[in-house]
Amino acid sequence: MVYNAAKDIELPSGRAPKPLVWTHDRVARWQRTGERPGPAMVWTPRQTGTFLDAVAHDRLYPLLHLAAFRGLRRGELCGLHWTEVDLEGATAQVQWQIVLLGWGTQMTQPKSEASKRQVALDAETVAVLRSHREGQDAERSRYGSAWVETGLVFTRPGGTPLHPAEVTHRFTDLIAAHGLPPIRFHDLRHGAATLALGAGVDLKVVQEMLGHSSHALTADIYTSVLPELARAAAEAAARLVPRTPPVRAGHTSGTPEGIGDDPQGEDDANVQVKQGALGGTRTPNLLIRSSGRTVYRRPRTSSGTGQGR
Repeated sequence: MVYNAAKDIELPSGRAPKPLVWTHDRVARWQRTGERPGPAMVWTPRQTGTFLDAVAHDRLYPLLHLAAFRGLRRGELCGLHWTEVDLEGATAQVQWQIVLLGWGTQMTQPKSEASKRQVALDAETVAVLRSHREGQDAERSRYGSAWVETGLVFTRPGGTPLHPAEVTHRFTDLIAAHGLPPIRFHDLRHGAATLALGAGVDLKVVQEMLGHSSHALTADIYTSVLPELARAAAEAAARLVPRTPPVRAGHTSGTPEGIGDDPQGEDDANVQVKQGALGGTRTPNLLIRSSGRTVYRRPRTSSGTGQGR
């Protein structure tokens, strides 16, 4: 009788690493030592915008743009068909993916029902995809009968499917060429979720955008927030507490500071409590502007025939 002794072993459940943001201090340490703070890293909005601006003329730009803003998986991007993209309705249906089998590839359906989903597209992404389709049509005309008609949104020159590994290699090369802190291709998905949550999108909506099977999974992975949003939340919470202005230096009364029988002082304190905290400027939307400039500039759209694979 054959007995498998390993069948009774209970392994601890795996936990997906929580993404960390490439803050200024983390970038500085990486530049000094080459060390990554963690396996899953996320760019700030400014870093994401810098990258997209830098690669706006690369052949893979439309794919990278879609990954950065809507969080599709690498295989889902490689397997996306034009029949599942509705530019008029501003949606994309995730129905197929290209997966690796060793070094070979296979077109399959997503691994779960939750992964089969409809993803809403913003106006900028629709414009990028529309320009990409025009460029692909022009490329098809140039190739003529040599064009391989796969119906895929993102292809190699000539229409053949992209290999997921070559997408990763090109992405890594582009990061290195422009001196940005390294992230994995999958981290673009983490970044899209972080941007959505930072913009105030409901967690349930983010779960559906990513194709997660449960709300708890999304909440567990994406509890981290961008540092500027955390600071804004801290400032907003502090402003909820009404405070009496501190007594000026040189106070000469015989009573301890903040305690006394001055009716006028008591009235002033009451007014302060009724009116709320001291006035101040409204916390700016740090996802939109930083240091007097727009973080996301509208990039020139790719013709689909730029440099790179």
